Amino acid sequence: MSSSLSDDLRLAHVLADAVDQKTLSRFQAQDLTVETKPDLTEVTDADRTAEEMIRAQLARVRSRDQVIGEEFGSTGAGSRQWIVDPIDGTSNFVRGVPVWATLIGLVEDGEVVVGVVSAPALKRRWWAAKDAGAFTGPRLSSAKRLQVSGVGSLDAASLSYSDLSNWAEQGRLREFLNLMQRFWRTRAYGDFWSYMLLAEGAVDAAAEPQLALHDMAALVPIVTEAGGRFTDLDGAPGPFGDGAVASNGHLHEMILEALAQQA
Repeated sequence: MSSSLSDDLRLAHVLADAVDQKTLSRFQAQDLTVETKPDLTEVTDADRTAEEMIRAQLARVRSRDQVIGEEFGSTGAGSRQWIVDPIDGTSNFVRGVPVWATLIGLVEDGEVVVGVVSAPALKRRWWAAKDAGAFTGPRLSSAKRLQVSGVGSLDAASLSYSDLSNWAEQGRLREFLNLMQRFWRTRAYGDFWSYMLLAEGAVDAAAEPQLALHDMAALVPIVTEAGGRFTDLDGAPGPFGDGAVASNGHLHEMILEALAQQA
């Protein structure tokens, strides 16, 4: 890992440390403010404050970089882009379910080169940098390297997904249901959690048909540096399509083929 990427990874951890304290303090708060955005998704005061904190720090130490966040859009015009989802899993956050996380990714030359996923209510964090491996642990100095599973057949594999409604909206529900039946086990862990379990080797594939860049960017290097693949539904690598198929690599083409039958 280059020294510049090492510095960027450390910065992402510093950002996550600060945001974790704020989001955790607002989790299950009696005075939590919840609003509905035009796209009918929820947003809380914690979402907005967390993104503002990240933007303020990046403005101080990476002023030439562009920032793209879920709540406040794009600012700056640098060749490097920090991609931020302040709380991935806001609905869980609102309902008191501890499966939510702050996602911080860095894109350079069209490739995500740093990713940090921090889930303080679970007391877990995952991270990766290009060509440096993927890890989980309480801190950089105390970490376990991640490795995807070696499962090579769908009938022995575990699939995680979010929900079925988006597959119906995409016109792919029948194909996805048929694909699910080919797996040994299916569970809707959802959101970032599906992909972190994949990177850990606990599940073997994950798929969602409707995701934004901020939902995916931080996940990509963690999955790929753990030995997996991350593409859109048509097989293009990275987080720049409308959805995601992630796998341990062995199952990827089988999944893409099954989902493409309806296209």
